[in-house]
Amino acid sequence: MRLFRSLLLTLTLLSTYGYAQDADAAADVPNQKHEYQSDVARLRKIVINSDVFLRELLSNANDALEKLRLTSLTDRQVWDGSEPLNITIKAVKNEDGPGGRVIISDTGIGMTPEELTANLKAEGTDGTNTGNLIGAFGLGFYSSFLVADRVYVASLAPRTSQNINPTQHVFSSSSDESAFEVYPDPRGNTLGRGTEITLVLNEDAYEFLDTHRLQELVNKHSAFSSAFPIYLFHQYEDEVPVEDDETSTKGDVSPSENKVSDADEDEAVIEEVADDEPEVEKEVKTKKVTVDEWMHLNPMLPVWLRDPKDVTDEEYSLFYQATFRDFSQPLAWQHFSGDIGSGVSFKAIIFLPSRLDDKFWTEALTVTKDIRLMVKHVFITNDLGNEEPLPKWASWVKVIVDADDLPLNVSRETLQQTKFLRQIKQIIVKRLIQLLTKLAKEDPEKFAKIQEVYGSVIKLGAIESAPSRDKLTALARFSTTQRNATSLDNYLENRKKGQKQIFYLADVGKPIDVLKKSVFAEKLEARGYEVLLLNEPLDEVLFQNLQRWKKIPFQDVAKAGLKFGDEDLDPEEEKESQKELAEKFEPLLKWLKAQAGNIVRDVVISNRLVTSPCAIVADEFGMTANVQKLMNAANKRQNHGKDFMQEYAKKQKLLEVNPKSPLIEGLLRRVELLPGEDEEKDFEAEAELTEVATILIDGALVRSGFDVPDSDEFFARVDRVLRRSLGVSESAKAEAIVKPAPPVDHELFETDEPEFDNRPTEPAAASGANGNGIPQFVLPDDLKDHLQIELEEVLEDEPQAMHDEL
Repeated sequence: MRLFRSLLLTLTLLSTYGYAQDADAAADVPNQKHEYQSDVARLRKIVINSDVFLRELLSNANDALEKLRLTSLTDRQVWDGSEPLNITIKAVKNEDGPGGRVIISDTGIGMTPEELTANLKAEGTDGTNTGNLIGAFGLGFYSSFLVADRVYVASLAPRTSQNINPTQHVFSSSSDESAFEVYPDPRGNTLGRGTEITLVLNEDAYEFLDTHRLQELVNKHSAFSSAFPIYLFHQYEDEVPVEDDETSTKGDVSPSENKVSDADEDEAVIEEVADDEPEVEKEVKTKKVTVDEWMHLNPMLPVWLRDPKDVTDEEYSLFYQATFRDFSQPLAWQHFSGDIGSGVSFKAIIFLPSRLDDKFWTEALTVTKDIRLMVKHVFITNDLGNEEPLPKWASWVKVIVDADDLPLNVSRETLQQTKFLRQIKQIIVKRLIQLLTKLAKEDPEKFAKIQEVYGSVIKLGAIESAPSRDKLTALARFSTTQRNATSLDNYLENRKKGQKQIFYLADVGKPIDVLKKSVFAEKLEARGYEVLLLNEPLDEVLFQNLQRWKKIPFQDVAKAGLKFGDEDLDPEEEKESQKELAEKFEPLLKWLKAQAGNIVRDVVISNRLVTSPCAIVADEFGMTANVQKLMNAANKRQNHGKDFMQEYAKKQKLLEVNPKSPLIEGLLRRVELLPGEDEEKDFEAEAELTEVATILIDGALVRSGFDVPDSDEFFARVDRVLRRSLGVSESAKAEAIVKPAPPVDHELFETDEPEFDNRPTEPAAASGANGNGIPQFVLPDDLKDHLQIELEEVLEDEPQAMHDEL
């Protein structure tokens, strides 16, 4: 069987030795010349790593083989299962000088001349982003021109009812041409079926004529990504024994033997042999021969079929990079097998990419294209449909799933209705959560990296996925006044005696260091209580959905009603002191309430401030500054007008004053000195005190995260206070000398002058030009030999061609 396979491979590619010479004979065959679409012409000039050309071409070959197997399920005429499916690579050096070519062949689906033209004329799409990977002829083909001066693509489609007598055709194009040719192959139908790509290497790519270099590239990128065998042709020298042509025949008799035969037969002939005489070994003659061999480059089982204990981390990373076309290494993975309970078993690997796609947060619903479904090691689809897709929070995960059996009807719609496909999505989410939980417990360092990339995504999952809310919330991490990151469970372990709330402070976009200095957390931090600091938009939404964790309610420290939990343990003297303070500051509280009546509902003594003179907090059913920001942003996106209930909730605020602040004590003394109702008014003193109170209230609004009612008036008051402190007259004005604009020009529209254009002017026609006044590019003499300009015609109205397979 091995001999048959080698013979078949050899016969399949035997004709490739003389391909370049035979291709020249195509001049006698009518050729069809086609122009590339403009996008393709640009793509072929993109400079990227030239090493990827082999990976891309092998991926295309693998897709063509997979499509052939799938198509044969419904059309046995395409492939009856008897002929081998494989990929071959061959490097051929020129006999008459340096250089050569690399030939990549497959026995896949092949292409008709029309498909060759359509697929290679239009811009391809990368197979990783298409709805169905099978047969996608991607941008990878154009990477061929990074290493080749000329590319030939010979292809022969299988015989079908629509194509009874397929003919092998050749695509031919040069790296410096904007067009290509398609013509019948002058060699005839040499492939049998499939595609053969011949790369005539450029001078910078001669390294790829070395079979060891090609083997290195295959092992790096494609050894684990294909279920089909990949063979590499190579030659080596070996020494073999030479058979002696002069052999003795049985009837020959030497002269010495004749002499012995004449002697008396009864006379014994005694031959003495020395004991120490060495036995003479006959020298074996050898010669060097050149041996041709096809090396099987991927003899190992695909990674997902192997025992996880036998797969190294490097093999997992290489497999991930080759399969999902991601050059970065995955953060983590989980290799597992299972059974959905209906007799369908499967093996799978879940990968966590090292970065989140930029479109994740901008698209309302992300349908994943990175769940590769395979059946018996054959790729089926990476589009599991829009019905019951993965939840958005898990749509970024990359998965390989290989089922032992599925009721295949090739149709993707039929696949979507199977119980397996409905349940595999649930299994993926379950396993993903298990992987994250395992890393959180066993590898905190790696989990910290996952938090940097997917921290907000995990919180999104806790919000939108009610069945998994508790598990995902346990995986969420938050900064605190005492730690950089902690879970809610770890927070509860650090609770103080009598603490009956989980304290948190939220302000979207604020740095954590700034939140730590917030007026709302002054006393909590001074007393040693830990406060969760939330600066992401989803944090507040998550806590509003949870309401409590492990039966412990959340307490926003920016709201009224803050309780530490040990108030019942306060001595009677402290309680009496609080009552005395309330009575002492009652005149100030009433006066401030009159001043801030349009901003706050009430003014009270604070139990949360230590050094700050005052703060504005939301009432129990009011809106904090952070909630107001979120609501305003949501209303702006949805173009909603003012909502009565929201406006009412915004006004439910309290002004808390710190009775131990020197500023508040000084303000109390000034208020007590104000004349009573029966006394003569001191309007100047009242106006000055009112201005101080207004600045104090506006400052409290800003420090508490709210907007001041009138920012211009606020800064005007600050300006007056600064003038008084510096001894500058409040009525003094800046000397402003402003040059007036010119008078109105009534003749502007009556003249014949050309319309004013503020666009950059074009250079005048260069001397010695055609004399038709057409603007020319004027360049210094030293740059004329270094500038090259290429112009392309962009055909916007030309329809995009459908991409098939290679």
